[in-house]
Amino acid sequence: MPLHHAPTADFQFLLKEWLGLDAHYQKLGISDFDSDLANEIISQGAKFALDVVAPLNREGDEEGCKLENGKVTTPKGFADAYQEYVANGWNAMLGSAEYDGQDLPYTMAVPVHEMLNAANLSWRLTTMLTESATLAVTKHASKELKDKYLAKLISGEWTGTMNLTEPHAGTDLSLLSTKALPQEDGSFKITGNKIFITGGDHDWSSNVIHLVLARLPDAPKGVKGISLFLVPKFLPDASNEPGEANSLSVGSIEHKMGIKASPTCVMNFDGATGWLVGEENKGLACMFTMMNDARFQVGLQGLGAAEASYQGALTYARERLQSRAPQGIQNPDGKADPIVFQPDVARMLLTQKSLIEGCRALSLFYAKFMDIEKHTDGEEQKNAENVLQYLTPICKAFMTDMGLETTNLGVQIFGGHGFIREWGMEQLVRDVRIAMLYEGTNGIQALDLIGRKLTRDGGQMLESTYNAFNALVADIENAEDKGLAQGLLDDWRASSTDCLGMDATTAASAACDFLNYSAYSLIGVLWYSIADKAQRGENAVLAASKVKTRDFYMERILPRRDAHKVAYTAGPESTLAVSGDEFDYL
Repeated sequence: MPLHHAPTADFQFLLKEWLGLDAHYQKLGISDFDSDLANEIISQGAKFALDVVAPLNREGDEEGCKLENGKVTTPKGFADAYQEYVANGWNAMLGSAEYDGQDLPYTMAVPVHEMLNAANLSWRLTTMLTESATLAVTKHASKELKDKYLAKLISGEWTGTMNLTEPHAGTDLSLLSTKALPQEDGSFKITGNKIFITGGDHDWSSNVIHLVLARLPDAPKGVKGISLFLVPKFLPDASNEPGEANSLSVGSIEHKMGIKASPTCVMNFDGATGWLVGEENKGLACMFTMMNDARFQVGLQGLGAAEASYQGALTYARERLQSRAPQGIQNPDGKADPIVFQPDVARMLLTQKSLIEGCRALSLFYAKFMDIEKHTDGEEQKNAENVLQYLTPICKAFMTDMGLETTNLGVQIFGGHGFIREWGMEQLVRDVRIAMLYEGTNGIQALDLIGRKLTRDGGQMLESTYNAFNALVADIENAEDKGLAQGLLDDWRASSTDCLGMDATTAASAACDFLNYSAYSLIGVLWYSIADKAQRGENAVLAASKVKTRDFYMERILPRRDAHKVAYTAGPESTLAVSGDEFDYL
């Protein structure tokens, strides 16, 4: 497997110097937290990810999960690693202090999440969904449900799932058919089938808490008639411990291209007892709390896999001796030069590096606004919500697309060895591929961006996002770089505003290219800001690395933005021109 070292130095630079973490916490009134504590958490998180979770990755992929006698078992060592994770308090990082959580800022937790994804994407999935389920329960459940379930979810004693998809209803939840029948005691009987349920069953925890979308008997048709229910695997007894088994079961587990060590279950609910979360027929809005969190977390999966691939590829390129570099002999004592000196290999490595570091900055910028949304109110909170809503589909779609591109480059750098299982590079490609599909395909993310986040509110989310990035531009000291960053940002704003008048068909045709245009533009702004801040620090090596990587991004990666702009402004005519038999070979 690729040798992986957590990018702690980059995290520390981005948090302390670039984002100004100490001032950020002071402004939010959470001065108990500071950059020193963040560094310690990142350091300990790196140790856990690399020492405990990473060694299980390859073996987990080879062993996979098993369903026997209605029970799912995960690969050897997975459950033990989870118990250590829980015992050390990692699951409780973001949980409410009212229910024994640590209430850490998101800016402290996100680096740990990235490192866990880099170490073992399959293992991270169950903890990720538990965190998202916990957030939904925290925001929408009754006090009675919170008191019964939150402390156990936050500690990790119990895990959580998300149950949306049905065999006939994936993206289009209006087709959802799972039923919920009210009972005299205030509970509901849930009946239906759900597919693609991550962590639907496993051997990690004593209970699994399912969040299930279903319809009440008198519910309106379509998405306006969906409610959200909490359905435990075991009904809690009088001591709030797992008691009677609920009427649900695992029909099967999926056999997948990747993430083989994560149990993906078909769940059957046969009159299972559940309780309403939030209001009747308002379940989709409640579930979006969980989904939006999970979408960002899936973006971190792309980032983590990319980082693991880059580090493996870089190590290999420095060690692999093949041919002489065209710019002159680089290893005079050897028969050949390391391939890292080959321009095409350098191109691939820098493509990985520039995209990864740009996306890491984007993820921490996003986390900063998660902190603001959590710890403020009024206009400041609303503005942060706008930024988060606008950036969520970009983070999910672009960072997972980036994950596939960069892990493919990792295989390419290894050459034939990259195609061989023992090196671990091909597993990263297989594992990250799902990230472009679940939690809403990247095409759906693009439609969400242009159709909802941009158009539906008349550009208000766009303006909030523009202002957030403009504050970074305003802080750039180098006059030339500041002007270039401002031009890039202003072009993005103007071009985005032009899309407000698009009809639905034109917008749908433009969606994917518009999202990519936006991502490349905004990451370009981030690169100008990062490089400027690095040059103002005392680390000359870091400064040189950031400036040179920025220059590569501007010359070799940013031009993709122009191609996407040409494409999304072309209109839908050519996309929809071919129809019927014209798709076939006649």
